[in-house]
Amino acid sequence: MIEENQRRDWIGLLARAPATRVKALWDELGVAPEFSWLRRPEIGGVMVRGRMGGTGAPFNLGEMTVTRCSVRLSCGTAGHGYVQGRDQRKAEIAALCDALLQTQGAAQVHQGILTPLTHEMARARQDRAEKAAATKVDFFTLVRGED
Repeated sequence: MIEENQRRDWIGLLARAPATRVKALWDELGVAPEFSWLRRPEIGGVMVRGRMGGTGAPFNLGEMTVTRCSVRLSCGTAGHGYVQGRDQRKAEIAALCDALLQTQGAAQVHQGILTPLTHEMARARQDRAEKAAATKVDFFTLVRGED
């Protein structure tokens, strides 16, 4: 049985991953499941909300373009894709991955798509952190100069 958090994590990973990389990994995987559309890719907008300091009162940050779609595999499993931007193909791949990750083909999709994306995004996050750390200035005063 799939935990709700696991599904949330892989849907989020697919949504945040670069579209070119998701498409390349999907093509390398070489799966072509039979499916029908529950909802063809639709482009729309959502209001992004934020909180001051992460805990304050919510406020509307602005609008963001998203693409969503839903598919049903021939075995009856439904999958949903929700991605930032106007990339209909990425939303389709995300929905197909979501559906396949709920079936017997989960290990193949996990190994071929999720694991590489997880490692690549962690490496990119680490690189950004190292670049930011390199610019850190430590304002520690040894001698004040007052007599």
